[in-house]
Amino acid sequence: MPLILTLGACGNEKKTNAAEAEIVLQKEAGNSAKRFVPPVVVPDNGESADDISSEESASDAAKPMAGNTSTASNTDKKIIKEGVIRFETGNVADTRKEILASLKKMGGYVDNDSETTDGDENRKEYTLDIRIPAANFDGFVSNVSATAVKIDSRSIRATDVTTQYIDNKTRLDNKKLLEARYLDLLKKATKISDLLEIENKLTEIRSDIESTQSQLNYLNKQVAYSSLSITFYTKQAEQVASGNGFVYKLQKALGNGVGTIESILFGIIALWPLWLAVVIVYWLIRRWAKRNTLKE
Repeated sequence: MPLILTLGACGNEKKTNAAEAEIVLQKEAGNSAKRFVPPVVVPDNGESADDISSEESASDAAKPMAGNTSTASNTDKKIIKEGVIRFETGNVADTRKEILASLKKMGGYVDNDSETTDGDENRKEYTLDIRIPAANFDGFVSNVSATAVKIDSRSIRATDVTTQYIDNKTRLDNKKLLEARYLDLLKKATKISDLLEIENKLTEIRSDIESTQSQLNYLNKQVAYSSLSITFYTKQAEQVASGNGFVYKLQKALGNGVGTIESILFGIIALWPLWLAVVIVYWLIRRWAKRNTLKE
């Protein structure tokens, strides 16, 4: 009788492995809290498939699914903060320096730094896209607002992604448990067909693990560093275009002096007929005076 059971179990081993592996994947995808029942593998010691299945099921029932119940209770709130602010300032160069200094002090960094010039009003406009630690976000926004002459618009948005984070974390934990079970089955498998099938499943699971881990990493970065887009400008177009510094004034004075010299020089050259007439008259007077001197 034991021999008949063993032969029957061996004959149905491949079908049992494939069918129950699919059931496991469906259970894992549909309900993360359900237990994983590994495919039945008949060992060489003559034990029946029913004996092994019942032993593993009892063992699995005694083991809780790690991470499913504790993740939700241990995970803090995951909030992503994003903001946009646009304002007028008295001096865009000074304001930019102040913002960058405050950003560096608070541990942030610049994602994008762009400058444009309004052709109609001939004024400069800066846009800074920055990332800053979430703990310093509110303080940094206050510092930026303090540099404004007038705030045109300010929008701060907070998005709670706690549920999304917990779902991804639970899915990742279950995928890792599933991977561990398949690795255990891989050690027990004896047939080439079973080995290939399990390895294919492991490849799929590993791909899912990497994808879910990437999503978690992205969420962690978004939560840890808040983003803010800052646009500032000045209506003092002439001041922005010309500047008020000593170097600029010196350059402008030298430029004006050179322009004046050029104007005088070209003006003199333009009067060359007059200067020619003066030279001729002067020569005639000298000649006439010389003749009178010789007669005397």
